[in-house]
Amino acid sequence: MSLSSELWAANHDLAIACLEHPFVQGIGDGTLQSEKFAYYVGQDAFFLEAFARAYSIAAAKAADWQGFTIFHDLASGVLEELKLHENYAHQWGVNISHVEPGTATRRYTDFLLATAWTKDVGLIAAAMSPCMRLYAFLGTSLAANGIPEHRYTNWIQTYSGAEFQPLTLQLDSLVDNYAGSFSLVHSTYRYAMVCEYDFFEAAWIN
Repeated sequence: MSLSSELWAANHDLAIACLEHPFVQGIGDGTLQSEKFAYYVGQDAFFLEAFARAYSIAAAKAADWQGFTIFHDLASGVLEELKLHENYAHQWGVNISHVEPGTATRRYTDFLLATAWTKDVGLIAAAMSPCMRLYAFLGTSLAANGIPEHRYTNWIQTYSGAEFQPLTLQLDSLVDNYAGSFSLVHSTYRYAMVCEYDFFEAAWIN
C-alpha cells in the first residue's frame, strides 16, 4: 500500500464523519440553508487563497523539476476553483474580497501556511493532501446514485468530475514521492482532516 493510501485509510473515520455531517448531506440533497452555504463560500474562498500560496511555497522548495511543475499545476487548479467560488459568490451575494475568516478557517490556514514556510515538501504535501482527497471522496459519494438537480448541483459536479480527480492523484503522488511514514507525517495528515471536519461544522453552526 502506498503512503498516501495508508494515510487515507487511517483517517477514513473522519472522511465518513464529514460525509455524514448535516452540512455535506444538505449539499447532497439540496436542503442546506442558503445562508449557511453563503458563509461557507466566503470562508472557502479565503482558505483556497492560502492553499494556493502553500502550493507556491512548496514549489519553490521542491528540489527537482517534476515536483516544481506538479505543485505549480496544482496551484493553477486552485485558481480555477476560485473562479467557481466567484460564480457562487455572485449567486449567493457574498463579497469574497472582504471575508472575515472564522476561527476554524483561520486555524486551518495558519496551520497550512506555517507548515509550508517551515517544513519540507513531503510534510507540506501531507498537510495539503487531505483536502483534495476528501473533496474527491465527498463529490463521488454524493454523485454515486446520480446527481440531482438542485441549487448545489454544480458543487457536486465539480468535486465528482473528471477534471478534479487527477489533481487529487497528483497530490497523492507528491506525498508518496517526498514524504516518509513518520509519526509527524501521520499526525499532520490527521490534523488536516480534523480541520476539514471543523470547517464544515463551523459553516453548519454559523
